[in-house]
Parts: sequence; C-alpha cells; structure tokens
Amino acid sequence: MKATIEVGHRSSIFDAVADQMADARSGRSVNYQLRFESAQTLFAELTSQRLELLDHLRRIGPCHAEELAAELPVAGDPQVLSQHLDRLETLGLLERNEDGTLSVPFTSIEIILSLARVA
Repeated sequence: MKATIEVGHRSSIFDAVADQMADARSGRSVNYQLRFESAQTLFAELTSQRLELLDHLRRIGPCHAEELAAELPVAGDPQVLSQHLDRLETLGLLERNEDGTLSVPFTSIEIILSLARVA
C-alpha cells in the first residue's frame, strides 16, 4: 500500500475521502491519503526528523522505540523521540503493534507539493 501526502484545500480533503470510499466499495485497492491545508502545516508536521524516522524504520522493519533510538542520532532525547513517534502514529504514517513494535505500513510514501497551491 502507498501513502500519498499533499497540500489541498479543505473541500478537496472531503473529495479525497469520497474517492477512497468509492474505490473501496468497488473492490479497488485503496491507498492512504493525507492532506494538509497549507505547505506550512505540512512541513510543521512532517519535519526532517520525522521523515528520517519513517525512512529508517521502513528500511529496518518493525522494531521497538528503544532499538530505533539506539540506531539513529536524530532520535536524541527519548521524550522527544516519543513525541515524534506519537505524532506520526496520529497522522496514520506509523503503526504501533500489540507487542509494542513500530512499523511503517506502506511500501512507499509520496509527497506531492504543487507549486500553484503553495503560492
């Protein structure tokens, strides 16, 4: 499954959900879509540290937060790492399994930033 992240207007967010529901009802594969109202919001939520965490976790596979912290210098303070991981989970980009392992449920994450929408 692929995750697509993009900047869009509030009404386009509802359109995206309607499209996903229609795809699911017709039996087509449904990819995860995450939209932000502005580029500023996107970059506030998906910081370089959070993107690095996602990238690293995707490459190494499911692991516990402590293992991730030991491998990544960006992890730094355990409390800050926990906040980053919690936010990524809230955004739907990270899964926390019953055994406490963390994983990225996507084969790829695509960020689309249309310059016409940024301006």
